[in-house]
Amino acid sequence: MKGIAPPALDPRLLDPANAVTEPEVPGARGFRRGKVRTVFEAGPAHFVIVASDRLSAYDSVLPTPIPGKGVVLSLLSAHWMRTLRAAEPNHLVSDEPTAFPPPFREHAARLAGRAQLVRRAERVDIECVVRGHLTGSGWKEYRAHGTVCGIALPAGLHDGSRLDPPIFTPATKHDSGHDENIPFERMAALVGRGRAEALRERSLALYTEARAHAWERGLVLADTKFEFGEIDGRLALIDEALTPDSSRYWDRAEFEAGRLLSFDKQFVRDWLDATGWDHEPPAPALPAEVVARTQERYLEARRRLTGGAR
Repeated sequence: MKGIAPPALDPRLLDPANAVTEPEVPGARGFRRGKVRTVFEAGPAHFVIVASDRLSAYDSVLPTPIPGKGVVLSLLSAHWMRTLRAAEPNHLVSDEPTAFPPPFREHAARLAGRAQLVRRAERVDIECVVRGHLTGSGWKEYRAHGTVCGIALPAGLHDGSRLDPPIFTPATKHDSGHDENIPFERMAALVGRGRAEALRERSLALYTEARAHAWERGLVLADTKFEFGEIDGRLALIDEALTPDSSRYWDRAEFEAGRLLSFDKQFVRDWLDATGWDHEPPAPALPAEVVARTQERYLEARRRLTGGAR
């Protein structure tokens, strides 16, 4: 990987009083609002994506933001896109708002750290999921059937078992509601066999390169998901890349000791499950302690992965 030092985070961004739940850019035209990101039009060939501090779990946006989370997501995603060989080509143009077109550059201070100027792409409506460890919903399916997304796995595995080689388990992409796991053959029927094979190859290459880097930095990249689109006839990585929102990260030392310590939003999922919430909206508010510990884990994941300051 190329050695590009990321910027340090402004401590003011971590103050709950400064949490951003609804990104606004006066004079800009909104294109789409997702669970976490808001997309603005920036001319015929570009978008500006602004990451909020909202947190989603079980397909619900929680009422309590995690201050600075959007900045962590944006900076870490940009870092991966710039440093991973397998991440090229991708949609990122710049994450320096002073270089954005108007009206965004006039609001550079409010966008700093959490906004990206990207090229428009024709999105491929497939979630490209790579699993390098058995856990989560895959672990539940394995215990019941010995498979993950219909792929047979060896007997005797446990929660956290490393999968060598990693497995590619695509899902249909939906802007709202649950994504649906699908077999590779159905994916090939939906997008064409050549494109399906290219998506699988690229996803596995990205995961393999990132997993090795994370391991060296004291983290286990358990699984992740990617999105791709066509730009100038080439398959480009889009959306976010290898963030604690889109990936599972565990502490390496704890993993080697037989325990799974998460550096992602699994910490919040576990708390939600402990409350007895049925995963139906509305989601419960998070207590201050859970917010603070989640924020710290996101910050520590970024620090380890990038080698940068908090």
